[in-house]
Amino acid sequence: MNRHGQLSHSIKLLDLSVAFDSVDHNTLLQRLSKSYGLGGKVIDWFTSYLNNKKQQVCTTTSSSVPLAVLFGVPESSVLGPILFLLYTSDLLQLVKRHHLTPPAYADDTQIYGDYQLIQQVSVCIDEVSAG
Repeated sequence: MNRHGQLSHSIKLLDLSVAFDSVDHNTLLQRLSKSYGLGGKVIDWFTSYLNNKKQQVCTTTSSSVPLAVLFGVPESSVLGPILFLLYTSDLLQLVKRHHLTPPAYADDTQIYGDYQLIQQVSVCIDEVSAG
């Protein structure tokens, strides 16, 4: 209830800024194995697809040191959006388990609730952070 005695609804956002760039390769591979039962040559293929990539910035006069790419899936690829959905599906199930309604979009998830929303969201976010 707000100060006028009216029931108020809160909206909290779990923002995955630059959503496709936020996909942690190790977490995705664990989810593909644990949640979807992939293993053997299939998980080896996904590991090869995601790992051992480097990137660097080059200008006309210099270039940076190549660094390993540990996060992200290509948004413009066929697999990128599918891998992103597989990566976030556990999150949506966890949010629902906390009796919250999560309409999800590519780069954020809105969570609706009532009076106990803050406590529910706090517990839920703690679980999300724990992996």
